[in-house]
Amino acid sequence: LQQFSDTGSRKEHVKITSEPKPGFLERLSETSGGMLMGLVTFLLSFYLLFTNEGRALRTAKSLDEGLSLVIPLDSIHSVSQQNEGRLVHLAGTLSTSKPLFDPSYGLSIQAVKLKRNVEMYQWVEYEESTEYEENGEIKKETKYSYNTEWKSEVVNSRNFDREIGHKNPSAMAVESFTAVSPNVQVGSFVLSKGLVDKIDNFKQLSLSNLEDPHADVTRGGDYFYHSENPRRPEVGDLRVSFFYAGLSGDDPHLGSAEKVTVIARQRGDQLVPYHTKSGDVLQILYPGDLSVEEVFQKEHESNSMKTWALRAAGWLAMFVGISLMTRIFYTLVDWFPIVRDLVNIGLKAFAFCVASSLTLLTISIGWLFYRPLWALLIGCLSLVPIVVAKSRVPPKKQQ
Repeated sequence: LQQFSDTGSRKEHVKITSEPKPGFLERLSETSGGMLMGLVTFLLSFYLLFTNEGRALRTAKSLDEGLSLVIPLDSIHSVSQQNEGRLVHLAGTLSTSKPLFDPSYGLSIQAVKLKRNVEMYQWVEYEESTEYEENGEIKKETKYSYNTEWKSEVVNSRNFDREIGHKNPSAMAVESFTAVSPNVQVGSFVLSKGLVDKIDNFKQLSLSNLEDPHADVTRGGDYFYHSENPRRPEVGDLRVSFFYAGLSGDDPHLGSAEKVTVIARQRGDQLVPYHTKSGDVLQILYPGDLSVEEVFQKEHESNSMKTWALRAAGWLAMFVGISLMTRIFYTLVDWFPIVRDLVNIGLKAFAFCVASSLTLLTISIGWLFYRPLWALLIGCLSLVPIVVAKSRVPPKKQQ
């Protein structure tokens, strides 16, 4: 059953669908599928947590090894054979052999990267859904609304609930792209592709000093518009903006060439990845002029943030997995509202406690071969949620 009601602007409508309330066996079947998915998620969480600890400790050891071996270069303008194959630290301004340019828009810049970003004015669909029970049926009311926006990806209007009146073009007449300088240097040293990839602090390029490149293209602010009237764009119109990263030459409008700090292995006049004894790779680049200690401090902080983010993701995966596996108890009592709500709260608390304990236990096992004392401490902490949960259970009354 579908019921449509349009507003006067024809930019939104409501659809109501209904289906019979699923029976007990159908709900049980769905829960069984959820239990299988929960088991897979539960097992994956162990893998994620355990490997994350190994990765974190390996990275920390590699950084400590790098700090003990790194050699600050006296000069970036001469290549010393004494440092061949060694881990070196240097800071200096970026330089490239020739400017990057986009002939279609008459634009050039001395930089490591130049990105053309193309957006198309398109219809975008939004939906809001609510479910409710009525006359023994599950009804779903979905409100679809449509708005026109600038989007850098083509929005496929064939997937809209109602494409009539909201049709988008299937492709853009102008494509986005990123140009990268083939030769990037700091002083006399050539940066590896991995180091160049780290130069990604893009800034929007001002177009105020440029002329309109074609008769059908109009400049407005920091955009080139493929539109008859940029103030009132139509679906299918394009606007183009430009971004650059790693300014590699002095520019009267943008300023001086950017300075970067690099730590990598010297191979001839090239800066390439350094392989540590721990099995990690060191090739580090940061904007600005940083000391050796500042660089490794930033790397340790980055490693710590990544470790905690993956720990949180592992705990969440475990919590979701346990919740899905225990969902069958909720399904068995969902005919009784009061009991169902109590069981739901209990299952959530159970999943929280078990996920917290198993997460801490997995982390402690991951540390066992590297830092035994810390592993023992975390292993003890893993018992806390269970002890707290047991202490909240009232003791049996004396007979």
